[in-house]
Amino acid sequence: MPLIRPFAALRPAPEHADAVLAPPYDVLSSSEAREKTLGKPWSFLHVSKAEIDLPEDIDPYDAGVYEKSAENFQRMMSQGVLIQDDAPCYYAYRLVMGEHVQTGIAAAASVAAYDAGRIKKHEFTRPAKEDDRVSQVEALSAQTGPVFLVYPAHAVVDGILTDVAKGSPDMDVMADSGVQHTLWVIRDAVQIDAISAAFEAMDALYVADGHHRSAAASRVAASRKSSNPQHTGNELYNYFLSVIFPHDQMYILDYNRVIRDLNGMRPNDFLAKVAGAFDIALADTPVHPQGAGQFGMYLDGNWYALSIWDELIPHKDPVARLDVSLLAANLIEPLLGISDPRRDTRIDFIGGIRGLEELEKRVDSGEMAIAFSMFPTSMTDLMAVADSGEVMPPKSTWFEPKLADGVVSHMLD
Repeated sequence: MPLIRPFAALRPAPEHADAVLAPPYDVLSSSEAREKTLGKPWSFLHVSKAEIDLPEDIDPYDAGVYEKSAENFQRMMSQGVLIQDDAPCYYAYRLVMGEHVQTGIAAAASVAAYDAGRIKKHEFTRPAKEDDRVSQVEALSAQTGPVFLVYPAHAVVDGILTDVAKGSPDMDVMADSGVQHTLWVIRDAVQIDAISAAFEAMDALYVADGHHRSAAASRVAASRKSSNPQHTGNELYNYFLSVIFPHDQMYILDYNRVIRDLNGMRPNDFLAKVAGAFDIALADTPVHPQGAGQFGMYLDGNWYALSIWDELIPHKDPVARLDVSLLAANLIEPLLGISDPRRDTRIDFIGGIRGLEELEKRVDSGEMAIAFSMFPTSMTDLMAVADSGEVMPPKSTWFEPKLADGVVSHMLD
């Protein structure tokens, strides 16, 4: 089976695109989604977070939520708000956030390639979140949330996308977030074949965001295969919705840490212990680290610049040399006593999109005792971890801008 293939997307009718596009389902709470959809009956949040149309005390994983999601999805199709292309296509998808521009391709990616490790992951998944995505896909018989994939930049693919983007777009929406979402349908058979061939020659693709969605697609495919005696491998369920960007256009922000207490230490005693692995300098302004191995620390109303000692960096280990790993191994775990950041409630994580002022706010309020600003993990480091078959520590990467839900959906029937 090919690594990717074109598909007949379900997408907003042009006159409804602005009303349909919504933030990804997992970046808003249920209450935030309810507020955001007031007066917006066609927002895709009615599909991706259908609990907003049910009593406020309902469990988001209740079976009724998935039933409501399917009902809303069918209503949007029957009313012509969502329409399906009549033939398989690729789709050029451009995101513009301020000065940053990235252009990728919406495609159906092979579940078999994912299962075989040719589409590489770098994070663990949580069963409950996988179950949620499986239930959503089965209720709709569609994949509505794209998996954010990355390909090693390729001249042929990049050139085609550049040429396509010179034409008139089929969708062009400025989201509330200030991000421009633009889509061009690629119907030309020559371009489609060239894209397919270029991807087939690639060694691998990489999951940037959407580990639960890709894992759920694998589970749905396995389930449908086992119950289909006529299975050929060509069925729609053998592929999953993806948007794939070149690695050199990725914009990864810092993913910062805040911690509730100093593990019983006073600030001066804590600083003395930190000096056992880091060079420390008091800073006059908030610290945005400028390179790997550098950290900002906000404690007791002061910012400090930290630099880890080079002899403590295992340069040949793609996971252990990451800044998030170095901070955990040399400070957060031995000094602050946090060994399981996935479950320990004393630590929280703040995406860099919220700025360093959010770190100061959380500490100054007394909610947290200390904050650490990070240098962003690079795409090269992410790919190295995935190539090694390892996984990254939790909350290692924060990608911006985010894909929108509702731009394209992949029907499984």
